[in-house]
Amino acid sequence: MKLFSKSSLYTLILTLTVFFFSSAQTTDSISKSLVYKFDIKEQIAKPVWRTTQLAFEEANELNADVILIHMNTYGGLVDMADSIRTKILNSEIPVYIFIDDNAASAGALISLACDSIYMKPGGKIGAATVVNQSGEAVPDKFQSYMRATMRATAEAHGKDTIITGTDTLIQWKRDPAIAEAMVDPEIYVPEVSDTGKVLTFTAEEALKFNFNDGIVKNIDDLLEKAGLEEYELKEYSASPLNIFIGLLLSPMLQSLLIMGIIGGLYFELQSPGIGFPLIISGLAATLYFAPLYLHGLADNWELLAFIVGVILIAVEIFAIPGFGVAGATGLLLVIGGLSMALIDNIVFDSGDVPLILNTLFGAIGLVIVSFFISLILSLYLGKRFFTSNMFSHFALNTIQKTDEGYIGVESKNILLVGKEGIAHTVLRPSGIVEVEGDFYDAMSGFGYIEKGTKVKVTSYETGQIYVEKV
Repeated sequence: MKLFSKSSLYTLILTLTVFFFSSAQTTDSISKSLVYKFDIKEQIAKPVWRTTQLAFEEANELNADVILIHMNTYGGLVDMADSIRTKILNSEIPVYIFIDDNAASAGALISLACDSIYMKPGGKIGAATVVNQSGEAVPDKFQSYMRATMRATAEAHGKDTIITGTDTLIQWKRDPAIAEAMVDPEIYVPEVSDTGKVLTFTAEEALKFNFNDGIVKNIDDLLEKAGLEEYELKEYSASPLNIFIGLLLSPMLQSLLIMGIIGGLYFELQSPGIGFPLIISGLAATLYFAPLYLHGLADNWELLAFIVGVILIAVEIFAIPGFGVAGATGLLLVIGGLSMALIDNIVFDSGDVPLILNTLFGAIGLVIVSFFISLILSLYLGKRFFTSNMFSHFALNTIQKTDEGYIGVESKNILLVGKEGIAHTVLRPSGIVEVEGDFYDAMSGFGYIEKGTKVKVTSYETGQIYVEKV
């Protein structure tokens, strides 16, 4: 008697095969951890902060188990480092960092925020004193903020309870005093740092004092030491658009864009109508504000302040004599709008006055320096543009001699010299005057002339009538 037919036996074998195969796949997918990695291997600035935001967003969308930062930096901007630090501390996904050679200054602050720190043999961490562009330490009111931030970051990781026999010892996982000594050379930590020297740890020293969770050679070694034997590694890859936005956020390019905005407006005001300089200025303003707006740095009011400032300056030049309240207000709004757009709102939310002032002065300094460089270059290039032989082909160079029958202007205009008339429009310094019932283009020989003012034709030179107030 047959227990199974041939067809039923094949069905049973096929079913068991599918079952075991699917079970193996399920087990494999469950056992693998998703590790999301991105790099910080440049100066800590706005592009790095933007990369961090995008990387964390993608890691959360993918439900990553671990975020891994691969770092090699000498530091950068304190406000951007503080923003990255806050992002890490608020992350629900554990954040590991692999220090490949250097985590100095702002890099040390970011490293301390991570849940686990791993260092390459020969790596270094520390030297977090706040310095200026020349590498000199800034006043203590700015160091105070960095000391407090480093201390708070170390404290955020809590304390460990260590039981040795009958004794129970409670100590910080990362000693806040050591974190402060990385900023202030006057802080003394027994057996760790001497006064007068800013603290920097090697990989071995950091391991000894719990500022390093392991010395590893590479990423694979790190993940194995962290207990992630089965993992899938996903790396952040910036899109061409994000790469372009990152470039626009660099201080050097922002300075050039500011120069383009101011230079374009200057040349536009020197020529009638709407022309190429205004297009250049508008394009530079778009490239300046757009990435800052998308990045969350620039708000609507900052963009509005810039636009209103430009309008007030134009009103001052074309409608109001001299340079008064409208012009000064417009100039302040333009500088204010350009400067405030550079500052992340998180800086003001911190409530720390030294950090706010340091960041604010840095932004205003960048704008003002770029502003004046642009004006100087515009004046120089404007003169070169109109006098250089390079542009001579734009002008008519043919000589029209009078003995060949050519005359430059109507001869009757010469007869206007000495006659009086009325300013038909405002002369600032050019405008239109009425003399003996006829209207002529004229230039004020001295100062601003209001509409309706009685004028006298004083001279006639190179086809231009010059007038003065009577």
